[in-house]
Amino acid sequence: MSTLAIERRVVKANDVKVTDDELVVALDDGRTIAVPLVWYPRLLHGTPKERQKWRLIGDGQGIHWPDLDEDVSVEHLLAGVPSGESQKSLQRWLASRKQLQEK
Repeated sequence: MSTLAIERRVVKANDVKVTDDELVVALDDGRTIAVPLVWYPRLLHGTPKERQKWRLIGDGQGIHWPDLDEDVSVEHLLAGVPSGESQKSLQRWLASRKQLQEK
C-alpha cells in the first residue's frame, strides 16, 4: 500500500486591496482571495485612507494596518476565520476613536 505525502507550503500575501465591501488579498501562488469586510470590523469602520495604509508582516504571512491596530493572517483568510475580536473590545476601540475625533 502506498501513502500520499502532501507537502504543506506556507502561502504568503504579496498585495492587498480594501474596498468598501471586501478585503482582497493577492497570494504568492497566483490565487486571489476576497472576504467580506464585515469579517474585520476595524477595517469596516476605518477610513479609506486608514485602510490603504497597510504593510506585510512575517514575510507576507500576515497584514498589519497600523492606524487601525488590526492584524490579519493569510492562514486565517484561507481557513475562512473572521476576526476573533470580542464585541466588548470592539466597542472600547470605537469609543476611543470617537474621543480622538472629538478633540
